[in-house]
Amino acid sequence: MENDNRDIWRALHRVTEMPYGAGQIAAVEQLIRQADAEGDDEFAFVARVVGTDSYVFGGEPGRSFVTFSWCLADFDGPPKPYHQRNEHNLLRQFKYMINSLLNFPEVPLDRTYAVLDDMERRYRDGGHGLQAVYKRRHRVARHLGAMDEAEQWYRRWLTTPRNQLSDCAGCDPSSQIDYLASMGRHEEAVALAEPVLTGRLGCAMQPQTVLTTLLRSYLHTGRRTEAREAHLRAYRRHRSNVADLRDIGEHVTFCALTGNEPRGLELVERHLGWLDRPPSPGAAMDFAAGAALLLGRLAAAGHGSLTVHRPAYGDRPVAEVPVTVLAEELTTTAYDLAARFDARNGTSTQSRLVADHLSLEPIGDYLPLSATAARQAAGPVGPTAASAQAEPVSPPAATSAPVESAASAPAQLAASEAAQLAVPDRGTTAPDLPVDVPPIRLLELIEERWLRSRRDDHLASALRTFDERFDHAFLEPSVLARRAELRALHRQTVDDPAGAVTASREAIALHRQVPDPVREQIVAGRLGVLLALADDPAEGLSLAQGSADYLAEHGDAGARAGGYDRLSVVLFKVERTTEALEVADRAEVEAAGAGDRHLLARIALRRTRFLDLLGRRVEANEAARQARDLLLELGGPADYLATACLRYADSIEEPAEAIAAWDEAVRTATDETVLQARSLRARALLLVDRPAEAVDDLVEAVALSVQYRIADGAAHLRWKLAEAYQQAGMLTEAAEAAEEAIGELKRLGRQADADRCRHLLAAVYATLHEYDLALALLDELASNLDSPDNLLWRGRVLEEAGDLLYRQDRDGLAAQRFAAAATVYRLAERGIDELRTRRREISAQLWAADPDAAVAALDRADRVAAALAPPDVAPTTPTAGAAVPLGEPAENGVPAAAALRRERALLAETAARALLAVDRPEEALGRLSGVADNLRSTGAPGDAQHVDLLTGELLVRLDRPAEAEPVLRTMLDAVVERPDLAARAAWWLAEALAALGRTGEAAALRAKFDIDSDG
Repeated sequence: MENDNRDIWRALHRVTEMPYGAGQIAAVEQLIRQADAEGDDEFAFVARVVGTDSYVFGGEPGRSFVTFSWCLADFDGPPKPYHQRNEHNLLRQFKYMINSLLNFPEVPLDRTYAVLDDMERRYRDGGHGLQAVYKRRHRVARHLGAMDEAEQWYRRWLTTPRNQLSDCAGCDPSSQIDYLASMGRHEEAVALAEPVLTGRLGCAMQPQTVLTTLLRSYLHTGRRTEAREAHLRAYRRHRSNVADLRDIGEHVTFCALTGNEPRGLELVERHLGWLDRPPSPGAAMDFAAGAALLLGRLAAAGHGSLTVHRPAYGDRPVAEVPVTVLAEELTTTAYDLAARFDARNGTSTQSRLVADHLSLEPIGDYLPLSATAARQAAGPVGPTAASAQAEPVSPPAATSAPVESAASAPAQLAASEAAQLAVPDRGTTAPDLPVDVPPIRLLELIEERWLRSRRDDHLASALRTFDERFDHAFLEPSVLARRAELRALHRQTVDDPAGAVTASREAIALHRQVPDPVREQIVAGRLGVLLALADDPAEGLSLAQGSADYLAEHGDAGARAGGYDRLSVVLFKVERTTEALEVADRAEVEAAGAGDRHLLARIALRRTRFLDLLGRRVEANEAARQARDLLLELGGPADYLATACLRYADSIEEPAEAIAAWDEAVRTATDETVLQARSLRARALLLVDRPAEAVDDLVEAVALSVQYRIADGAAHLRWKLAEAYQQAGMLTEAAEAAEEAIGELKRLGRQADADRCRHLLAAVYATLHEYDLALALLDELASNLDSPDNLLWRGRVLEEAGDLLYRQDRDGLAAQRFAAAATVYRLAERGIDELRTRRREISAQLWAADPDAAVAALDRADRVAAALAPPDVAPTTPTAGAAVPLGEPAENGVPAAAALRRERALLAETAARALLAVDRPEEALGRLSGVADNLRSTGAPGDAQHVDLLTGELLVRLDRPAEAEPVLRTMLDAVVERPDLAARAAWWLAEALAALGRTGEAAALRAKFDIDSDG
């Protein structure tokens, strides 16, 4: 191509690197105007060819008619040199025209047939096969409802060999699958797709199009897992491109057919505004039909009062539209558009298809779209279903040791308690109580058993049994006092602290009446705990202290231990932790003397908490081990055992050793501790590189957080679940979990965590080859990190975006990101990072075929390098105070001086390539002096070999073959195991030998490496 205006061609190249959409369309239209103004015929033609693609794939296919017709008229005019070079693109775009013309009912059908006939004529005249033509004739016949004719063209399409003008290896089968599915031939459709999905698809429309086409076939053939994965994977690719509105409508339909109406409603709301500017009436009709189906199902299920946010458009204000209203409106939209198509076509096919769509019924049972959704659908989670009895459920904190309950109740059985005791808890089995024992002994047994089991349901059952036995019996004051204690205890278990306090005071009065001063003081101590926990610490401390003092003098060892234990609780409550620990130590001694191992276990748990807060971690760990060992031997109580096992597992610092302890914590978990146990075991599993097992725990933990309505915890756990999925290689699930987490974190106002999760999601998208989505996230992240504290991480994100573009060969855009990153690194005073990204900017400009820009970038890089000296270089790891630590910089752990030496060496190589590109080989060679040795000294032998090769090449180019020969020979011997480098070294060595007149050696070398003299 001969053209002096290189800048405008470079600009067009950069436009082709842009993602499809409004931005690319605006850029190409500007170039078309520029070409027309300058009278550049070739550029005007090529820019319009690019424009046609931009319109079709960017969501404005109606505007492609103008650019395509202009190019076709120019092509049919007087022959020009550029016509032959662009003929293939023009013939390729005929295919788009047929599809687009059908989607606009205002275009007469005769016009579509005329273009199709013209397409066939040109394909025949050019000697091209007609496979793509037959496909379009099939497409037209289906649109008209002429199914016999469509089947005939389908056969010809399938039996005609593919050629260079056929649709790609993904798009061609996608259309065949769509036809088979429409005919109910779902097994054939799935079978046809299998080799397509296992191959490598390079088309921008794939694999999302084939996956979307397969959705209903997967459901009809029972491949529900494949259907779920296809929906999740394909929708992510569709959702950012208005050109895919028709496919998005199919995903809305999928939600309606699988019981996922809430997700479908989200999709409708997200894309509803696109109906104001749809890519075509045909796409609008299909989306409207899918949305109306879903909204109708919501209304039928009683959710018609839900609203959908619809953005403002033109004179229409923003509004919250009820589901029922919007369903009717979209139904009308779909039918009206179908009527327009049928009027043009002279058929009723499109109206019938819309009616069929709106009458679709679900295919199979509810299909959960994520592991967390499946777990929630299974019902309440946890060791028992007891937590499902109240909603919302609020799990008690599992991190503090349980405290001994205090008894309370009026002397006569309260009506509210009687009602509660009369209704057995679900799953409750009444404990066996001896029959021939006096009432006072029976009450003692009930209390002893409760203190050992902590089974609130058993306590209620036992008290009910007692009251039934002695309903009409005369009871001594001592029995009434003990019954009052237990009544108070029961009030506490049903979360009635005020009733517990009242009942405890009455129990004290009854014991005073007996009199039984020891028992009176035991209850006074319990009341002290209750009052302290109920925010009356002064009286609580007075009662607990008095009780402990009295029992220390008058009680036995067990009573003394209990008194000290209760006092430690109150002291801890009033934030006198050191004194609480001292008293707990005395309690431990007394409990050991009494032989009360249950109390010893409770005290050990309490001491664990106190020691933790005092920073005495080693002693706290030992107390946790003691509590756990005792409780395992005793077999509970369950809540104490669960807490002890949790704390013991947390005391083990080596993750691999801790796993067994976390397994035990999960096995012994109660409804109150299972969330923490699962979450922390997942963390330990991730630390020992067992992410797949961590996934199971995190799925359960998310479901628990949702059940307990812990929004903050659910958001955090979804983020961690996404990390686990990523590490386990379950990338589709990772993307879904991260997307959900970001939405929840944003709603909670946790912007920094949302940004960290965006960074994770960008990496997942990139691994899934969803590059545009990854880039969009990185750009959003760079915009969010706009504070001075985040400069380092903003630079990092921009550099990652540049790297992603560079790996996609979108080099012009990559150079822009690298330049932006370098600017940010300079503001952050990160000299080595700035130097690295300046170097990468040069490389990107070279690959973008813009050597002048590369040399300009080299000047900037040289200035950065000159300003850096090893003593002045900032450390290469980020500071601890970075506001959003998204990850470690690439040079982490490398000493500053070594990192700078390596970067300067790499810059020298890149500079040499830039100078060679602008025909300055002498300067290029000068840049490489000593560079290879420097790279070897920094542990980069591979980079050093590239420098040796470039040095040899430059020497040959400068007509210095004698100097080039030893360099290239040494290098060739070193890279014999690297065929790519070896072949290039052999080629330049052969050139040097030929220049030295040693043509025989040169020929032998070329033969050995199978290279020719043209390279």
